[in-house]
Amino acid sequence: MTGVDLSWANAPGDGRALVDDLLLAGQDDEVCLRFEDPVRRSALRALVAEREAELRAAGLVAGGTVALRLPPSLAYVGYLLAGWRIGAQVSLLDHRLTRHEVDGALDRIGAQYLVDAVEITGHRLCGYAQVVTEVSACPGGRAATTAHSLVQFSSGSTGASKVIARTAADLAYELDRYDRLSDFPRAGERVVLLASIVHVLGLVGGLLNALHAHAELVFPRRLTADGILAAVAAGDTPATVLGVPFHAELLTSSTDPTPLPQLRRMIVAGELVRPGVPEKFRDRFGVPLGTMYGMTEIGVIATDLSGGLRPAVEPTHGMRFQLREGELWIAMPASPYVGLADPTRFVDGWLCTKDAADLDPDTGRVTIRGRLDSQVSIGGLKVDLTEVEQTIAGLAAVREAVVLHDAGVRAYLSLVDGGTVDEVKAALAEQLAPFKRPRELVVLPVLPRTATGKIVRVPAVLADAASGAARNNGEG
Repeated sequence: MTGVDLSWANAPGDGRALVDDLLLAGQDDEVCLRFEDPVRRSALRALVAEREAELRAAGLVAGGTVALRLPPSLAYVGYLLAGWRIGAQVSLLDHRLTRHEVDGALDRIGAQYLVDAVEITGHRLCGYAQVVTEVSACPGGRAATTAHSLVQFSSGSTGASKVIARTAADLAYELDRYDRLSDFPRAGERVVLLASIVHVLGLVGGLLNALHAHAELVFPRRLTADGILAAVAAGDTPATVLGVPFHAELLTSSTDPTPLPQLRRMIVAGELVRPGVPEKFRDRFGVPLGTMYGMTEIGVIATDLSGGLRPAVEPTHGMRFQLREGELWIAMPASPYVGLADPTRFVDGWLCTKDAADLDPDTGRVTIRGRLDSQVSIGGLKVDLTEVEQTIAGLAAVREAVVLHDAGVRAYLSLVDGGTVDEVKAALAEQLAPFKRPRELVVLPVLPRTATGKIVRVPAVLADAASGAARNNGEG
């Protein structure tokens, strides 16, 4: 693969070039999106023009700022591309945020305008919605102070989210990296999208790359196992499912025996895959479960789309790594953070991932071992919480687990039907040394997750979930 033409990318913030040259170009009758009905490129271009006129009428100009708080929908796509065509800075807010959370986010980013949904039609398990929108001015909003086109919030699975900004050129360079992946969906193929389009995997790997690569992007009618498989089966062209590890486990739970010759592979990102899941997925569907490693700050970093390198991943084009005391650092031309930020996260052109990793000097491949802060000392002995978590999550009696160091090693887990704590304790006695075993196993019906499907790792949130479960069970 030769990549894309990036000659225009010397002008940071050129959202119009990003949209017109890389995202909307193509044959008028080509189906590019599929919600309830197919959307052709001619119709999408007309919608973007309509939304652009609406935003301009509200007062948005080049260098202005607008925030979108919309569910996955055709309206979301239209406003996003329209904002960029105007030359505005677009911030993305999850539509499930409370009004209090929205107000806090708007205070942080200072958007001049908010596009909100005043009416949403669609089941909560539907992969998309139909919306009635409203564009309103935000008191105290201010014009952009940087040339960034996109502002996102990190997932917040380990604490407060960060404000992360990227230029149109940054997005174009990420699309170039996707373009060079021979196993990623191409023209004439479909992408069944399960990941959130507010966050980087669903936004760039899903929406923007599908538009650029001329692959049809499919939003499933139902985000259930059967609904996702039905979306794959609904077309004749090869289909790749894009989501997070939770979605892969959901699909392996399906008992529908219908063959799916259209399914090419599934690709997941966002967190480590539980032991045994890739094998179950291949056994069930006969195709690989590929993985990607990336960050909101920079997008896709490394991949194993065939599943043949596990647990290692191959760097994407142009990525340069360093290991500093076992921690992975990635070369970047400029800091992606805006507003208040931890000065240790970006130093002299290097982004600190906070991930523990191994780097193969011969192949350049990297193996992510988990969060660096997952390594703790227990009685003077080093314990890798990621190792403990992966061991627990891989047990037959366990559906999902998260392990934290909170006045000792504590595991929060949910059990499969019929699974017991005694089974878990017996298995851990065989697989983990005594000093590695959790001092407490907290069983929950389900573990709390972020909007992107990641398990929440904030001790207070997990403790609240445990207290709520205890109250529901009549304890305390």
